[in-house]
Amino acid sequence: MSDAKKPALIPLDEALARLLAQAQPLAGRETLATSAAAGRVLAADLVSPVDVPPADNSAMDGYALRAAEAALDLPVTQRIPAGSLPRPLPPGEAARIFTGAQLPAGADAVVMQEFTELSDERLRITQPVSAGQHVRLRGEDVRAGSVVLPAGTRLDAIALGLAATAGAAELTVSRRPRVALFSTGDELVMPGEPLPPGAIYNSNRFTLRALLEGLGCEVVDLGIVPDKLEATRAALREAASRADVILTSGGVSVGEEDHLRPAVQAEGRLDLWSIAIKPGKPFAYGKVGAAHFIGLPGNPVSSLVTFLLLVRPFLLKLQGATRLAPRGCRIAAGFDWPRPDKRREFLRVRLDETGGLALFANQSSGVLTSAFWADGLLDNPAGQAFGAGDLVRFIPFAELLS
Repeated sequence: MSDAKKPALIPLDEALARLLAQAQPLAGRETLATSAAAGRVLAADLVSPVDVPPADNSAMDGYALRAAEAALDLPVTQRIPAGSLPRPLPPGEAARIFTGAQLPAGADAVVMQEFTELSDERLRITQPVSAGQHVRLRGEDVRAGSVVLPAGTRLDAIALGLAATAGAAELTVSRRPRVALFSTGDELVMPGEPLPPGAIYNSNRFTLRALLEGLGCEVVDLGIVPDKLEATRAALREAASRADVILTSGGVSVGEEDHLRPAVQAEGRLDLWSIAIKPGKPFAYGKVGAAHFIGLPGNPVSSLVTFLLLVRPFLLKLQGATRLAPRGCRIAAGFDWPRPDKRREFLRVRLDETGGLALFANQSSGVLTSAFWADGLLDNPAGQAFGAGDLVRFIPFAELLS
């Protein structure tokens, strides 16, 4: 094929914008117990009905008193454990108080027990005291009537804890996308089966399924489809009837002889994109019936990278999530990169003991061990060389795999 006939390379940001333009949030929502909502996307603002904390309380084990009376020897007239309702504190008195316990009316400070002396139930303070010291004020965390979590929030462990803090026993979340996943290719064999000559184990099916489930998707696993046109078309029809998205890997590169591409074209429409990234140039998007079709490259690292950079934000947008892209950060490279590719590169790297980035020696798109070894991806612009010590953009897998 001459260079004139090769498809133009599409910049990653343009490809992502095209893909996201096709992703309209799915209709439907459900109400779940807060304890069961991990990984889901909040479909409605969560407004707190209460102040958090609900009353001024002690941040320490110690003694509650008026700061203006700290120079006096004060009788200790009550004991206030967490969860109890204290009596008002008269002038000239102190109260024994414990962490989280409500501050008695009249008190405006707490003194740590380490800075006190107690003799015959009279308290002497050994350190200066200021009003507000070691007091957690009512509503300092959350105000009643305020939005605790906005719609579009992905509910991780911290978000769920915050929801519970505001007293939310249930949360309204977006419907889970249903994603049909299947593989084509007579060379694919499932782990546990004998490996004939010329065959390979189907690793992408396991990687992609785990990624989909981690994004809150409901996976419809259609297995390995026989490498025949009619079987492939039948699988696409079944997938489209059962899912919002059809996801495959392999068999969509320009010039390949396989049944997936003509099958999608026969059952719907297909756009083949050559994206200006390495690894992961071949990518396909289309529709089969009402279902979105996404075809990833077959090499395992290419499949992983294109999923993380393109499919992940697409699926999040389908769920109404507002944060789609990883933030990344700038970190010093621990190696030289004198011969950059003309495409934008995503190198498998990890943090070394000095806080810099080390490079996995083999950056081939077929070497999945590079991704297992790595802590994330170094996002290097097309044609940009760099040296050890230069700041580069690092995207941790922690941002991409959650």
